[in-house]
Amino acid sequence: MKYGILLEKISEGEFPDGYFYAHVPTLGLTTHGEGIERALEAAKDLISLWIEEKRII
Repeated sequence: MKYGILLEKISEGEFPDGYFYAHVPTLGLTTHGEGIERALEAAKDLISLWIEEKRII
């Protein structure tokens, strides 16, 4: 399956400059990473973990 990932630059004070949120709207998931590539990697890892968890249930 394919899931869309929406990237959003974090402009809040709690993260250093250059961090991005990675939202997976279909699954209701959000993660973050330093830079676009790391945010995408974090989202892909989170999707994999979410799918694996659902298989166990």
